[in-house]
Amino acid sequence: MTLHRSITARRVFAAAMRAETSLDNPGFCIACGLEADGCEPDMRKGQCESCGERSVYGAAELAMRLF
Repeated sequence: MTLHRSITARRVFAAAMRAETSLDNPGFCIACGLEADGCEPDMRKGQCESCGERSVYGAAELAMRLF
């Protein structure tokens, strides 16, 4: 899995922690780097609102898979 260069471990873990402590449901498009909202924690291959690719992953899923 290739990540957009703007997606860092710090960014992913911060989003995953935010999901645990607030009502945020963040995710990331690994194609364009956009942080998406309204993602289930285990989302895989959701469609990106910005670039249209099916490459949005929930923050928790991305943290588990990559780091």
